[in-house]
Amino acid sequence: MTGSETPASFRLAYVPGVTPAKWVRTWHERVPDVPLELVAVTAHEAAGLLRDGGADAGLVRLPVDRTELSAIPLYTETTVVVVPKDHVVTAADEVTAADLADDVVLHPLDDTLAWERLPGTPAIERPATTGDAIELVAAGVGVLAVPQSLARLHHRKDLTYRPLTDAPESRVALSWREGETTDLVEEFIGIVRGRTVNSSRGRQPTPPQPKSPAKARPRSGTGKAAGKAAGKAAGKAAPQSRGKGAGRGKPRRKG
Repeated sequence: MTGSETPASFRLAYVPGVTPAKWVRTWHERVPDVPLELVAVTAHEAAGLLRDGGADAGLVRLPVDRTELSAIPLYTETTVVVVPKDHVVTAADEVTAADLADDVVLHPLDDTLAWERLPGTPAIERPATTGDAIELVAAGVGVLAVPQSLARLHHRKDLTYRPLTDAPESRVALSWREGETTDLVEEFIGIVRGRTVNSSRGRQPTPPQPKSPAKARPRSGTGKAAGKAAGKAAGKAAPQSRGKGAGRGKPRRKG
């Protein structure tokens, strides 16, 4: 962290489909003095929000402009195709792009999958959002390929999905402004990478103050034992007495 003052909060942006809950819990445990503020943002708005300082860091979908933003890839999502429950592809555990050749495949404007060529037949118009495309799938207009987390986010009882094995995949990353890797950003990097408290390169906890040394107390019975030992030593050093009155009478005369 630059400067000595603790910031009011740490602002974390996140895009639809990303669930930061487990990392937020760890943050509250490790950095209780800095509240973490979540900022929901669309996938296409995330980069601009980070560049403009609207968030300290963000959980975004790649790619991002690496000349302005730093990024650490976290995981890659499976791409699935969302279809009505009575669609023919539901008979299989997974499908390929060729299986969608006869379908209208919707391509929303907020799509982040890097298609070289969209499978199936393109729709006449592109839906504005993934949510709008889901509604069209439910209406029987077409099918939709999305990262699995978005299929779960827009779950409907009348729809289901199957893995699309040969489709582009979506990668989720932690991103922040280039050249502004603060102590708090480092702390969050450590959390998402699973570092322990001791191995984290972020803010270090205040070391515990050493306790005042306690005065030494003699062990119980030490004085008595020392007295007995001294008494024994004195007894060995003193000459043995010859009995009662020894040394006070006259010497006996021989025969």
